[in-house]
Amino acid sequence: MACLLIAIISLLYASVGQAGGTAFLSLMAFFGMSSTEMRPTALGLNIVVAAYSTWLFNRNKVVDWAILRPLLFSSMPASLAGGLIVLDGHVYKTLTGLVLLLASAVMIMQRGRAADRVCETPLTAIVSIGAALGLVSGLTGVGGGVFLAPTLITLNWASPKQTVALSPPFILANSTVGFVGTFFTGQFPSPDLALYAISALAGAVAGTIVSLNCLNPAGIRFILVAVLVIAGIQLVLA
Repeated sequence: MACLLIAIISLLYASVGQAGGTAFLSLMAFFGMSSTEMRPTALGLNIVVAAYSTWLFNRNKVVDWAILRPLLFSSMPASLAGGLIVLDGHVYKTLTGLVLLLASAVMIMQRGRAADRVCETPLTAIVSIGAALGLVSGLTGVGGGVFLAPTLITLNWASPKQTVALSPPFILANSTVGFVGTFFTGQFPSPDLALYAISALAGAVAGTIVSLNCLNPAGIRFILVAVLVIAGIQLVLA
């Protein structure tokens, strides 16, 4: 059952340019996985999903590296630092629950209309945002893409189409360094990670194809928001 749900989550998230870290954490919370396994497992699945999406988007030459480079410059060290921080189980679940609720609020407010980027990206601002998102990514295991896309769109630094292609490489880079960081703290992913990864990859393949064929993400976003809200409340009250 867990593998099937992971594949579905991966498909839905990949179709809107995300890896699924928030929903993977939600699913793990539902199944009662320990907090020491939740973060590295979610980061590991992020890597699998985002790696495929990054490869496919880059092959189709739709990744705007001019925007992505300064984001990665600051976010990757911050994500590593976040991965090295170990929180008490209750604190981790509460913080992650709040992050999931914030992610759901961000997704609700995210604009659905496409618009071309009209503003240049201020270097100081984009580096600061990258650092903040990287820290959250490594600390909780969410990947950061669910916050990156609406931030870029709201600030008019990128169009929705651009953010769909920017999110996977951002998630891939930060999840990778965050994942490495967790090993230094003695946290290890679920023994079933390989099986989960195969399911996630299958979903990512289907979801990325859907994304490249311009699926309207409004309905998918509604489902994802519902999952995030339920899981966020569950973690906060745990």
